[in-house]
Parts: sequence; C-alpha cells; structure tokens
Amino acid sequence: MIAVRSPYSMGLLGFCFFFPLLSIALSQETVNSHHLPRPLILEYAGKVEPKFKDEELQLQCTSWRFAAETNNLNPWKTIPSECADMSKNYMMGRGYALDLEASLELMGDSKDVWVFDVDETLLSNLPYYAQHGYGLEVFDPVEFDKWVETAMAPAIEPSLRLYEQILDMGFKIFLLTGRSEYQREVTVQNLINVGFRNWDKLMLRASDDHGKLATTYKSEKRSEMVEEGYRILGNSGDQWSDLLGSSMSIRSFKLPNPMYYIP
Repeated sequence: MIAVRSPYSMGLLGFCFFFPLLSIALSQETVNSHHLPRPLILEYAGKVEPKFKDEELQLQCTSWRFAAETNNLNPWKTIPSECADMSKNYMMGRGYALDLEASLELMGDSKDVWVFDVDETLLSNLPYYAQHGYGLEVFDPVEFDKWVETAMAPAIEPSLRLYEQILDMGFKIFLLTGRSEYQREVTVQNLINVGFRNWDKLMLRASDDHGKLATTYKSEKRSEMVEEGYRILGNSGDQWSDLLGSSMSIRSFKLPNPMYYIP
C-alpha cells in the first residue's frame, strides 16, 4: 500500500503519478454501508497484505468511533464485530475516563451556565392538570395561578438528579420561567421545598415582558446572558419555545409534555 501525501508536497512528478493511481482506486471502489470506512490510502490492483494487520484494524476502528461520535454515520444499531475488543478496552481503560473529563471540563472562569425552565421541567403541575382533563380543558390562567400560589408542585425527580449533578460540576444555574414576577416568592418557596437549591438567577416575566411569545421572551433573556459574558452550555425545557430562538445553548434537552403547547 502507498500512503497518500498532498500533491503539493510531491512535486510535478508525484503530482502526475498521483492522479492515475487515484483513478484506478476509485474505479475499483464499491459502496457498502456495512463496511468500515477505509483509511485514506491507495491500493494497487494486486492487493498487498498489510504488514501489521492489528495496526490497520485499530486505525479502522478508531476511524469508525470518530465518525460515530461526530454523528457522521447512517443510523446504526451495533458496533462492527471486529471492533468488539477495541470497544471493551476503550470503555474499561483510561481513554474513556480522559474523554469524559475533557467533554465535561468547564473553563474555570465561572461563566459556564446551564439554563432550566421551571414548569414541567423542574416542577410538575400534574396534580393540577389531573383535575383539568390532562390538557383537554382550555387553559384557565386564573385557576392555574391559584394552583401556583399553593406552592405544592412536586419535583420532577430525574430533573432534580440532573440539577444536582450540574450543580456539583460547577456550572452556574439560571432558572428562566414564564411565570410572572409577582410569583417570585411562592416559586422560590416551592423550589426549595422540593429540593432545588443554590441557583444563581431566577428570571421571571416583568411587566414589559407580558404579551411576548415565549420564544421571544426567552431568547431575549438568553441574549442578555451572552452579552454579560456567559457561555450557555446546556438548556432544559419542556417546550420548544424554551430552547429555540436566538442565543441557543450548545446542548438542548427537550422534556416530554403532551398536555399543552406554548409558542
């Protein structure tokens, strides 16, 4: 096998030699989505066995894992069978631990932020909706506000676990909710009662935010965070309007909610 170098570094002779070989290689190439991606090499028509089969297999499996991690493969269900040992060695070895640390490493300047919505993201209003048809009834803001004032919404347990993990990792936590500013005290009380703690900001709709679509309102608040120098690395919400718009996060997490839709 002949390793390919850039034609620009090979001179005119190498440049002229390169293209006939490339034509031969491409003419013999067949596409099979079940095969591993081939390494960037050219092959003679009479195939020559690689000197180090293990090294080439490692190269192919590493190439496959990179393509999988970067979402550059068609949907797949299992790893290639020939990469089983590599997968095991990676997951059980130091490489996986190092990659985890690198992917979750913060900048260390206290500017990394995770944004959480409140209703149906941290707090569940299911007790209220259970009394109102699970979404069959038209939303009644007066009745819903009465429920909010009870401060009895339970925590969504998976969100509470995630919240605690994010907090332990050193993120700043900003809570961005469509609730009104006059509901601040009862919202704080409800959050603390069910285990949420130590957030850095709780943002509610001020008087001049009423009438704005949720996408607009939340985009504006995220833009203010960015203007203040924060990096929004994560955002969790139950509505697409919690996540889309401007100044979006690096990673967004949509929680299920079939009961209502907020644009």
